Amino acid sequence: MSIFSTRLLLPFALVTFASAQVTTTPVTTDNGAPAAQPQQQPASQQPTPPGVEPRIHELPDSFDQSNTPVVPADAPTLTLAQAEQLALAHNPRINIARLTALAQGEVTRENRAAYMPTLSAAATAVQADNGGRLTAGALNNPVLYTRAAFGATLNQLLTDFGRTRNLVASASLRAKAADSTLAATHDDILFAVETTFYRALGAQALIGVAQQNVRTRRATANQIGALTKARLRSTLDLSFANADLAQAQLQLLDARNNSVEAQAALSALLGDENSTVYRLVDETPNHPAFPPAEAAPLVTLAFKSRPDLRSLNQTAQAEHNFAKAEHNLSLPSISALGAVGTAPTHDGQITQNVYGAVGVNLSVPVFNGFLYSARYNEAKLQAKAADEHVRQAHDTIARDVTTTVLQAQSNFNRIAVAEQLAQQSSTALKLAKTRYDLGLSSIVELSQAQLLDTQAQIQLTSARYSYQGSLAAIRYQTGQ
Repeated sequence: MSIFSTRLLLPFALVTFASAQVTTTPVTTDNGAPAAQPQQQPASQQPTPPGVEPRIHELPDSFDQSNTPVVPADAPTLTLAQAEQLALAHNPRINIARLTALAQGEVTRENRAAYMPTLSAAATAVQADNGGRLTAGALNNPVLYTRAAFGATLNQLLTDFGRTRNLVASASLRAKAADSTLAATHDDILFAVETTFYRALGAQALIGVAQQNVRTRRATANQIGALTKARLRSTLDLSFANADLAQAQLQLLDARNNSVEAQAALSALLGDENSTVYRLVDETPNHPAFPPAEAAPLVTLAFKSRPDLRSLNQTAQAEHNFAKAEHNLSLPSISALGAVGTAPTHDGQITQNVYGAVGVNLSVPVFNGFLYSARYNEAKLQAKAADEHVRQAHDTIARDVTTTVLQAQSNFNRIAVAEQLAQQSSTALKLAKTRYDLGLSSIVELSQAQLLDTQAQIQLTSARYSYQGSLAAIRYQTGQ
């Protein structure tokens, strides 16, 4: 059972219980005729029994925070545009994504290096038993000679039948995917800042509603307290008034806590380690734009513009190129070799002071325990999984855009309904207050009218900022 239903049933239960307690056995006269019953006064007008002082429950002043500001007077002001700039400049997620993209760009250079020749220099000095041979550790047995020499060797890949080309293409696509992820991170942070900013604005506005509610309930409690002391109202009325005041102050505490939490979340997004409290500038238009009428065009736009979807597509293409490169492992590779150098000091068996040679090497993989086929199958399966990730992202984006558009339409309609509810509840509160002051109604009616008016103001405030959050979500979902 909700608190609202409990508040409705409890007064009636108390009134019923009080009525049962005052019911008496009918009194008859000596001739058997029923005696005249004394007229029962309304509960709100029943005097307090002699000798019993009315119980006036007063809350301590330290508990009252209706006029205490959550935002300090010297707090710096912050607009939404400024918040977005601060987040993009200081949020660590941006730097992480940027550095990751730069690192992935170096991977492309690493794979492209296979196209370039490798040149190495060497200097060797050997003291050996001239004419001896290396006869252990290898199939060949080169001759050893005492010598001192230096030279260079050159190795240039001629072709590996597409493996290096596919590796470079795969790395290049991964680098583009990292750039797209950076753009997606940029959008994520902007969306998070925008929604948190509007949540903080809403919490800030609800504090004003709660403070006004506390002031209204306190004025009512003070008025009923004075009437109770004058024995013009019952202690039941005063108890209801004080209970309503306590409930209003609890709502104010909740509103203040929500505002502090929203401010802390906003500071974290801005990369502010000091958790600075800002005075947020409310630039919400009084007459917001209409929501989109249909979701289908926005879904198509999202498929073209979402950077995270673009990153998934590029990653999937990179996986397919890598699978091709792994398949090309089973193909031969051809490279050119060259060496040149001089040996100014050497044994007499070495007849030339300088040397040079060129050649071509053909390497053909024959058998390696099915390693290459396993690597190709793994890469091919990873590519298929990446395709499924793309398909899943399409389904998710279509769902999110559709639901966000419907939510925006609902929140836009809620604004008009909430405005009408606020007007009607304000009128009802005025009438209920007048009726209670004239003694034509009970405290229950006034209490419910105050509660309805407060809830209407909360609904109106929430609807306005929820709609702005929905518009931000549409921009985010469509990649705008």
